[in-house]
Amino acid sequence: MSSPISDEEQVNTAYEDVRSDSTDTIWLLCLYEGKEIVLSGTGSDYDDCLAQLGEDVRAYVYLRVETGDEMSRRAKFAFITWIGLAVSPLKKAKVSTDKAFMKKILTQFGKEILADERSELKLEKIEKILESASGAAYGTGR
Repeated sequence: MSSPISDEEQVNTAYEDVRSDSTDTIWLLCLYEGKEIVLSGTGSDYDDCLAQLGEDVRAYVYLRVETGDEMSRRAKFAFITWIGLAVSPLKKAKVSTDKAFMKKILTQFGKEILADERSELKLEKIEKILESASGAAYGTGR
């Protein structure tokens, strides 16, 4: 089976940018255009990413979140699959097989999140999911 990703090198470059401590890029977004998955964009404001996730959209998001407390701050990463509620069952099914191709590029993440409701995409919720996945917190939470 051939990859549905139109430009894997472009997606990999964006992935490395999100992972880099020397840039302010915190997300990358890949959307479907027909049967292909394309890099739709990257950015430093998560709201810009969220604005592109409509009810009829299938997407993959790679998100960088700073977690921890005053004892240790570190970057954590989430791999988010978004399937809007208006997406047809056939297209929803395609996402499950295509996700494997995305995971070959977006290999490092603390948590995988499947979302179909906007509330599941709130930054605060994702931060909590990543913090709980990272283990014990030793500081006071400040």
